[in-house]
Amino acid sequence: MSAEQTLILVKPDGVARGLTGEILRRIEAKGYRITGLRMLTADRELLAAHYEEHQGKPFYEPLVEFMSSGPLVAVRAEGDRVIEGFRSLAGTTDPTGAAPGTIRGDLGRDWGLAVQQNLVHGSDSTLSAERELGLWFS
Repeated sequence: MSAEQTLILVKPDGVARGLTGEILRRIEAKGYRITGLRMLTADRELLAAHYEEHQGKPFYEPLVEFMSSGPLVAVRAEGDRVIEGFRSLAGTTDPTGAAPGTIRGDLGRDWGLAVQQNLVHGSDSTLSAERELGLWFS
């Protein structure tokens, strides 16, 4: 049986703040394997496909603008229960309330902007992971 895979994105705020190495270190320290890695500036087409379920919502345009504002790092990680494990490692979406010891709890904060800049994205299910990995690592 092969290990579960997930997509992790180090968002433009994480890259701009020089936190990519620390985030990758935490993924590996947790015992997950990084099996794919690419740095890119995402275009609107890729982001529209990635965030298709949010199209039409008020936060969609600011989110796409933020995610295309600079380079990000796409990571394919694998391991037993990696989806659940990485989401726990990342912490809650709001960095202000994220628990200490998590990526967002230790490294993130609220900057008072229209879109929450919270350093990382992780797939939320095996179906999402499969779809997202197909987009980012096609």
